Amino acid sequence: MVQDPVVLAFDVGGTSVKAAALDHELTTLAESRLPSRRGPAILDVVVEAAEQLIGALDPDQRTRVAAAGVVMPGLVDRDRGRCIRSVNLEVTDLDVAGPISARLGIAVRVDHDVAAAGEAVRRSAVDTEDPFVVVIGTGIASVAFVRGQAVRGVSGQAGELGHVIVRPGGPPCLCGARGCLEAIASAGAIVRAYEERSGASIDGAHVVVERRLTDPVAAEIWDDAVSALADALVDVCALLAPGAVLLAGGLAEAGGALTEPLVALMRERSHIAVIPPVMLAGLGSRAGLAGAAHLALDLAQERRPA
Repeated sequence: MVQDPVVLAFDVGGTSVKAAALDHELTTLAESRLPSRRGPAILDVVVEAAEQLIGALDPDQRTRVAAAGVVMPGLVDRDRGRCIRSVNLEVTDLDVAGPISARLGIAVRVDHDVAAAGEAVRRSAVDTEDPFVVVIGTGIASVAFVRGQAVRGVSGQAGELGHVIVRPGGPPCLCGARGCLEAIASAGAIVRAYEERSGASIDGAHVVVERRLTDPVAAEIWDDAVSALADALVDVCALLAPGAVLLAGGLAEAGGALTEPLVALMRERSHIAVIPPVMLAGLGSRAGLAGAAHLALDLAQERRPA
């Protein structure tokens, strides 16, 4: 009798690597979180997190670890298991699946973090038709769905919303351009802007959200971020007419502080496109991890003996 698999999921971000071991019903069995490293050393972080997860499982669960899913920011070649370029991780043409698979002894599937997260969000939002999913964390990216299928483009990875220029000549972006949405409205950009303008260190964009009503610097930075995001999403609605806009990632945990002014600005600025419902994805900051878990479970099922 074939036993149900246990899978490992890794959401590799610019700040940290979130990891979890899950059963076949995607119930979390163990979790880990480690600081990210730059360059090929990011693979060492994934393996270290995997070893922590496996060590936390009981003996029976360890024998059933069957596959791992790894999601990463930047340009990812899913078919070859490589990260082609990630400015946040300082990675260029890195084989991800091969070394991790060799070191852990299990099958590994790699995908773009937002493509995978978007699929997880779409699966969780069963009543939403053809959503446009935006994940806002250290960076910003998106995935559009048409007739239930993710739009990947000829490169295999459409959806770099964070590198759409919304403020020409604006703040420099890690990609080399200026005025990208990611350089203004991502959680990382919000933290950098606040620290530069206030001279105070903070441990996350949530501090800016919390201070926006009493701190003029926080208020200005938050307003700039929401305004830039509104402009980008108005263009998205004009081009794609999505059934809904679903917001995920760490910044989505701002809740109404994000959605209320965002929707108001989108409605004010859209003179042609219909603005669809703008909602928070229930997965929040765990969307990427959920996407990685689906990758791993799908891979485990594909390799399962008939």
